[in-house]
Amino acid sequence: MLMTSPILLTTDGAIATVVLNNPAKMNAITLEAWAELGRVMRKLSADEQLRCVVLRGAGEKAFSAGADISEFARVRANAAQARDYGAVVAGTLQALRDCIHPTVAAIQGACTGGGLEIACGCDMRIAGASARFGVPINKLGHAFAYAEMQTVLTAADRKLVLELILEGRIVDAAEALRRDLVNRVVADTDFEDEIKATTRRIAE
Repeated sequence: MLMTSPILLTTDGAIATVVLNNPAKMNAITLEAWAELGRVMRKLSADEQLRCVVLRGAGEKAFSAGADISEFARVRANAAQARDYGAVVAGTLQALRDCIHPTVAAIQGACTGGGLEIACGCDMRIAGASARFGVPINKLGHAFAYAEMQTVLTAADRKLVLELILEGRIVDAAEALRRDLVNRVVADTDFEDEIKATTRRIAE
């Protein structure tokens, strides 16, 4: 795909890597990106040659800071648009959860809002030590859509999810590991080697 695409896809043998590609905005996810991610995940799930899919953000500053709220006035300005927007997000998260291949979220930096939803839709979550997690939706005044909350609850304890939603807390990687939100945390300097080793073990 072109480097200007909101979702980049590369394959290396039996391993596919999907990149949320908006580094100038901490990989914030536009409506176009949500839709494209769903299409990519459905395509990958149908590829029987694959053995593992990695999802990550472009650069090292963020997995994803969540939905690109700067476009909400245009794409989510009324109830009808909100329903359509929610349907796209729900469909993409369903495609992610339904992927027949093992999925690994490779998390560096911010993993919040929609970014956390995507990470929780993966089978495994590996975080660098500087990663941080949250759902600061209370600052936007929006409800947490059911399909999105359901996806987070497949990976996170209900008590933690309530804290993240009601308090708008941001937790660090150490707390995320302690509370079973991620599978493991590795030093930032070892992050790339850990992702390569993990995906290789899965693919083999």
